[in-house]
Amino acid sequence: MSEAKSSHTLKAKRTDAEDAAIWDRFAGRPGEDARVSAVQRLRIAGSAPDGFGLHMRQIVPPDELRGEMLMRGIWRIGMDRIELSDGTAPWSVAMPSRHYANRLHRFDWLADLFTQDEIGADRARFVVDDWIENYGRFDGFSWRMGCAGDRVWNWMRCGAALFEHGDPDACEHRLDALGRQARHVLSLIDTEIEPQARWRGCTLAVAHAVCLGRGKGLEDAEMRLESECTAQFFPDGGHVSRSPARALRCLADLITIHDLLTRSERDVPEFIPRWISRIGGMVSFFKAADGGLMPFHDGDERWPEAVDAVLSHMETPPRKFSVAPKSGFHKLQKNKTVLVLDAGAAPEPPFGDKAHAGALGFELHDGDARLVTSCACSPEIDIAFRAAVRRTSAHSTLILGEADSSNFKTNEDTRLLYPVGPEGISAKRLEEDDEIWLDAQHGGYKQSHGLLHRRRLFMSGDGARLTGEDSLARPVSAGATEDNAPIVYSLRFHLHPTVTAVMAGDSIVLHSELGTKWRFKTSHAKAQLEETIYLGRGIIERSEQIVLSGKALPDSDGSTPPNCIRWAFLKVLST
Repeated sequence: MSEAKSSHTLKAKRTDAEDAAIWDRFAGRPGEDARVSAVQRLRIAGSAPDGFGLHMRQIVPPDELRGEMLMRGIWRIGMDRIELSDGTAPWSVAMPSRHYANRLHRFDWLADLFTQDEIGADRARFVVDDWIENYGRFDGFSWRMGCAGDRVWNWMRCGAALFEHGDPDACEHRLDALGRQARHVLSLIDTEIEPQARWRGCTLAVAHAVCLGRGKGLEDAEMRLESECTAQFFPDGGHVSRSPARALRCLADLITIHDLLTRSERDVPEFIPRWISRIGGMVSFFKAADGGLMPFHDGDERWPEAVDAVLSHMETPPRKFSVAPKSGFHKLQKNKTVLVLDAGAAPEPPFGDKAHAGALGFELHDGDARLVTSCACSPEIDIAFRAAVRRTSAHSTLILGEADSSNFKTNEDTRLLYPVGPEGISAKRLEEDDEIWLDAQHGGYKQSHGLLHRRRLFMSGDGARLTGEDSLARPVSAGATEDNAPIVYSLRFHLHPTVTAVMAGDSIVLHSELGTKWRFKTSHAKAQLEETIYLGRGIIERSEQIVLSGKALPDSDGSTPPNCIRWAFLKVLST
């Protein structure tokens, strides 16, 4: 194995030492190289599986466009890319970063190559064979449980095209490599603490028993998966990480397993269709009019085709609702105007290790046009950027100074930061005469600044007017304070990259590239436009944000300026 392969070195932007430090800081213990003891080597060892008794079906459709790019030798992940004109495997050159290598070794892209006819299938099989030659016995970086589990799952998704076509000896080597990795992953499930890796291990255990194990160990695998569903989902179907994107991925996995059990003529445990129904309802709750998801927490808006495909496999249409009390989200919807407010506390560790401190932040859409959002997130983007957008300032909400509404603490088990609180977060809604009122607040700044943040929203019956009021009030129970020093605040509205904002007298006009036009107005005297970034489409994009800054009084009841900021989004109707 070459030095470039074993160390996953950098090409340009960072030195090896810088990249290692960033990876260690933001990937934590789940990012540490796997180690194999003598006992673990015995667990990994064994004969190749006899072959597949049943193959998975593709629930999430492959990406033909990415398949075309890969065939041209363009391997892009987030903002990084390598180009290979000689047809070699991507790990034959230095990796741009450990983040890039991590995504590459998961093989999420493998099914995309199989969309490119037989030449693409040949290429896919060649790349898998090359990986086996270089990493198939063991490699600390690429054999971490989460990475290896995703890789085994993605190989199995490609089914007969990967394992039953081509040279018989090569097929045998692929089965042997698959078996070794599967045994490695399955032996670590009970000791794994990272939620996504543990979920993959539990789903893989069921799929492996059905597809390769002739049913051996299936009952235990189903019991483990049922327990994991209970641990990772609220009763309303929301993922406990509060990430819609994670819920979608888990839903696709459960539908895949339901399909496998059905086609194998085995009984489907009751918990699987029950959770599919609940999770499907929450995924539908977060589905925007353009088909993608709303990018709360570590989610993104990519792959509307995947959302539609997964939901289309549900036996009954997803239920519709406006309040998800356990997950902590409220939806206001009139005509094409939709607002979803995050009014829930941060999840407990380890499920909060990637959660955001965006209390009372919201998404505002007008049909297919995304207007107000956050900086969003994406697994494709470098982990340093993903860490930065977890802060309160990256969300469409109010922030005091540079303090986050939730305090970040270190999870001693994973060495990753997770947000705590905010305390007292709640929301009440009233629907009357076809209009919707929402009154929410949190006490995330109560201890540090002595103030409560209250956000009141009103949506008109035709959806053409959204008015809001953000206020900062000292709790009555705290009594008066002798500290008269004003407290700096910023109220931010991050705009989607498809929106162009123009200052126009006493308002800001928002032009969506889809033709929708809105006007932002406020009684606040210092509305400004500032630059921001957006990660929700898998790359780092420049965008704009509306910022209302001021200085709050520490002893105010929040009813008047400067502690009360009123604003409105008004739709400009076409004539």
